[in-house]
Amino acid sequence: MNTSNTRPLWQRLLIRRLKFLGIIAALAIVVLGGSYLFAPQWLMQVNSWREAMNAQLEKRNVQAGDTRWVYYEGGQGPTIVLLHGFAARKEVWLKVAPMLTAHFRVVIPDLPGWGESSRNPGASYNIDNQAERLNDFVQTLHLQHALIVGHSMGGAIAGVYAAEHPQDVAQLALVDAFGLQFKENAFAKEAMGGKDPFVYDDHAGFVRASAWAFEHVPKLPGRFVDVFVEDNIKNRAFIDNTFHELRENSQVLSLQTRLDKLTMPVLGMWCHDDKIIDISALESLRGGLTHAPSISTSILNGCNHMPQMEKPEAFTQVLTSFMLAH
Repeated sequence: MNTSNTRPLWQRLLIRRLKFLGIIAALAIVVLGGSYLFAPQWLMQVNSWREAMNAQLEKRNVQAGDTRWVYYEGGQGPTIVLLHGFAARKEVWLKVAPMLTAHFRVVIPDLPGWGESSRNPGASYNIDNQAERLNDFVQTLHLQHALIVGHSMGGAIAGVYAAEHPQDVAQLALVDAFGLQFKENAFAKEAMGGKDPFVYDDHAGFVRASAWAFEHVPKLPGRFVDVFVEDNIKNRAFIDNTFHELRENSQVLSLQTRLDKLTMPVLGMWCHDDKIIDISALESLRGGLTHAPSISTSILNGCNHMPQMEKPEAFTQVLTSFMLAH
């Protein structure tokens, strides 16, 4: 006897609905599993899209100077421009972005040559040239009188730009910034010896490179690590060329030699245990700011070189307080 015909209508409809949902779930598992195995970069892009949407950011692009800039923008209020570091991209700011767009207009570009922004074969991407490209970006999007925030290499670019175009910068925040004098550490010895700690060919190399920057190396699925390894190999020539450019004396102290030209309020924010740019750089920053009307400093514990990713709440609180105070 077929009992399905004897069930109440609501039960039959419920069973059909559950079967349909089961099929959808099975298909989703197959699609996600297949994507993880064969197109993990697609899953990573979807996750970045999700985080950007959560932060109310839209991805945009614009031609400015010799670069097609790709950037996130969202929020309303005073403008903050966030610049990433060496071998990084705009997505490193996605943890702090939702807390900032709630109060500010936030602009987060891929620096020229990195991420999705364009790269010109044979061109120089040292600090000085990047600072001039940043000026093209600021002028094109009318970002004058913003707070410019630069992390690591992005800090040197932000600082040099602010020194050369002080009339266009309202405030400057330097986060574990390159371009300053600091006590030589193991990373500096290795880098100045000619070995690039940011290149790798396998999972073990990815972990070693990450350990320079993170207090706790992020645990990523294996196929996601594969994407980072493949990207590093694909961009090896550019990474190496830029790294060796930054080893030149004019670049190592590119910000230090211009500190006396900074005439806007300046914030220096450092992780106490930074293995890449030693915290002694913060003293060099303080000592060189002879014309800044206001100097603020903040030291964060429990992070290495990536406070925006390891301590996003503390990072945002310090940056917001600085912004509101000026």
